[in-house]
Amino acid sequence: MAAGATPSPRHGAFHSLRVSAVERLTDDAVALTLDVPAELREDYRFTPGQHLAMRRITAEGGEVRRTYSICSPAPRAGAGPERLTVGVRLVEGGEFSTYAHKEIAAGDVLDVMVPAGRFTLEPAGSAGHYAAIVGGSGITPVLSIASSLLAERPDARFCLVRSDRTAASTMFLEEVADLKDRYPDRFQLVTVLSREEQDAGLDSGRLDQERLAGLLPALLPVDEVAGWFLCGPFGLVQGAEQALRGLDVDRSRIHEEIFHVDEAPRAAVRADAPSDSRVTARLDGRAGTWPVQDGETLLDTVLRNRGDAPYACKGGVCGTCRAFLVRGEVRMDRNFALEEEETEAGFVLACQSHPLTDEVELDFDR
Repeated sequence: MAAGATPSPRHGAFHSLRVSAVERLTDDAVALTLDVPAELREDYRFTPGQHLAMRRITAEGGEVRRTYSICSPAPRAGAGPERLTVGVRLVEGGEFSTYAHKEIAAGDVLDVMVPAGRFTLEPAGSAGHYAAIVGGSGITPVLSIASSLLAERPDARFCLVRSDRTAASTMFLEEVADLKDRYPDRFQLVTVLSREEQDAGLDSGRLDQERLAGLLPALLPVDEVAGWFLCGPFGLVQGAEQALRGLDVDRSRIHEEIFHVDEAPRAAVRADAPSDSRVTARLDGRAGTWPVQDGETLLDTVLRNRGDAPYACKGGVCGTCRAFLVRGEVRMDRNFALEEEETEAGFVLACQSHPLTDEVELDFDR
């Protein structure tokens, strides 16, 4: 590292951040704004589209982690953020979202991991036409992407197609309207309500593959869009991807982030999987080797020996536990976080990976 260079934040590092504001967006959604002290702003520098993992220690001594996307625009000129805002939608039975809605107040201090995630767009090099298809709270990272891009690049355009149940359940309604007011010639907004008729605009109903396949070419020149950002429930994202592929959009131009997945089929257990394996893991420049206990994931093995291993959802959705497979072979139960290019390059989700060889080596630092 060159003299005077700033070291990268450690993987999975948590810091205590104070809540400066709690804003109610809808009956079931709030925005939490966090103050970032000067000495931590470099650690919390983020790329639009990234998320934060938050941690709560339970009364029994366990912990609950959840990830929430940053909706704030990135500071100009690459500065570290003074504040970060995330949107939290209440999930039925959700431990952290219930806590956020009923207990968190301005002045509270939360444990917050440094930003992570690859559902991103680099505004500095992003001239051209971009588009997003989002559902519900999927607007959160796209709000950061669109606002950052339009502010940074006067030659960029952005089309947002959003689906919500009703107008009253729509998160960040005013913030999106403000984008339309500030960039009337460069920001295009299309809203679809699935359970409520609108006075103007599109008919109500779900945005499924068939509907999107007919709608998108009527809205914008599909083949000229440099990047598509799909975010929200699994069904909407899957349908949007299939519609785009049917319109001959190259997979490299499609970026996805799943916010909710119902229980999905998992990969079949192979009969030839070894009964005893060892995993070597490199994390923040230090490596160790440990035996994998029967049935546990590689992340669980690493966590038994390195409590600072990065993770959040443990469901194959957020991608926080992404690691490079240096050697060996693994089976992933499911993957809703890594794109094809990443898996082809050798990356895996440690929280979903089980060894298929006697020796497996992971590198979390890649």
